[in-house]
Amino acid sequence: MSNQPSSAADARRRVTELVREARICMLTTIAVDGRMVSRPMGLQEAEFDGDLWFFAYADSAKVRQIRVNPEVNVAFSDSKRDAWVSISGTAREGYDRAKAEELWSPLLKAWFPDGLDTPGITLIKVHAGSAEYWDSPSGTVVNLFGHARAAVTGKPPKAGANHEVGY
Repeated sequence: MSNQPSSAADARRRVTELVREARICMLTTIAVDGRMVSRPMGLQEAEFDGDLWFFAYADSAKVRQIRVNPEVNVAFSDSKRDAWVSISGTAREGYDRAKAEELWSPLLKAWFPDGLDTPGITLIKVHAGSAEYWDSPSGTVVNLFGHARAAVTGKPPKAGANHEVGY
């Protein structure tokens, strides 16, 4: 797919593609004292349709923070493709057994040893309000060359494509 979207639908498809490839992200919430707090999370649903899903413990700091202030940011980085995605949205916490069964992966047993019957397990749903992504114009070697040239010439390297997407 071209790095230049021809429509809003193409831009949303590109965000979906980048999210699907990265899978691990940083979820940023706002603490009670106003500080932004980020932590790594594993995305549970790769078919991004405007909603992101995560498993968590209901008594965790992130869930308490979401209950007070549901505005969050989810940032993905894909170093293989030199691409980044930042999704701003609204989060809510709640346990839906059917959704949990749909999203469950055996890898989650490392964090939730009793599976879906782990006491205190819950889901976090982030509904995207907007997204922004950056695509590098070329591969890593070319990017490194561009940064080296920038160091010598004093001119910044060519930035990748940057697009904002509404949901």
